[in-house]
Amino acid sequence: MLAMMLHRPGEPLRREWRELPAPGPGQVLLRVGACGVCRTDLHIVDGELPPHKLPLVPGHEVAGMVVQVGDGVDASLAGRRVGVPWLGHTCGVCDFCRMHRENLCDHGRFTGYDIDGGYAQYTVADAAYCIPLPDTYDDIEAAPLLCAGLIGFRAYSMVQEEAARIGIYGFGAAAHILTQLARQDGREVFAFTRPGDSRSQQFARSLGAAWAGDALHPPPAPLDAALLFAPDGALVPAALSHVRKGGDVVCAGIHMSDIPSFPYALLWGERQLRSVANLTRHDGEAFFQRLARHRVQTSSVPFPLEQANQALHALRAGAFDGAAVLVPSAGQR
Repeated sequence: MLAMMLHRPGEPLRREWRELPAPGPGQVLLRVGACGVCRTDLHIVDGELPPHKLPLVPGHEVAGMVVQVGDGVDASLAGRRVGVPWLGHTCGVCDFCRMHRENLCDHGRFTGYDIDGGYAQYTVADAAYCIPLPDTYDDIEAAPLLCAGLIGFRAYSMVQEEAARIGIYGFGAAAHILTQLARQDGREVFAFTRPGDSRSQQFARSLGAAWAGDALHPPPAPLDAALLFAPDGALVPAALSHVRKGGDVVCAGIHMSDIPSFPYALLWGERQLRSVANLTRHDGEAFFQRLARHRVQTSSVPFPLEQANQALHALRAGAFDGAAVLVPSAGQR
């Protein structure tokens, strides 16, 4: 099979032919239909997150078809479409797993980081962590839902029920899905982008954002909550300064630059600052149940699998709106 391999952080991925992997006990082999390109992939490829496995096939937003099952897996799963998210395996016995907080598992393993992921024509995954995909989304539409959507949904679930106006910092793949969820719930969305990024601001307005502007400038009204997807720690005190007393600031990325010091007055007033770490299988079930009732539109930008480096560069440069998705060529399978 064709795979795009990371051998050393900071270097381009290499196009390589590898032996087709075989599923072990409890695993399934998937033919990849599409794999989203996530900012976490950038952090791994660029070395901002320390490597866990090299060489590595990145990618943790995998939509595909089960073509073979390993021992102990229900044979009826063969031929079904499933998604493979960031959470690839947990131990099931640590304190966090026993508390039903498997996203914090002491021995968790993650797709495209500890486990070879979806920047390939085929991939192997733990069957217990795969998510059935609804037929209403094709692979290219579904792939961004498996991290941008899921992490956005987990971050969104941390917002208090009475929050009516939500600010979103960093208007990329997660934000464009989350904006649609918030608008479905009757909430007002303010979108904060890089200074001068009029294209992304217009994209946010097209999805229903009531206001869109530069992240360095104050919004026209106070926020009830703020969700940060941009990996810039300087945005944390900015967001706190724009959130009402009793509001929430949720940092939704796995990596962020250092947060500068800020006066206690920005946190005072029972404002809450918290992070999102990974996801749980329950998040996947709840999110896709909601999507079955209320459809969202993923704005996917497809790239051939062999152009993974170009897709990563485009994401790094902020060259598109929505989500980049790698698509293996059918003729190479």
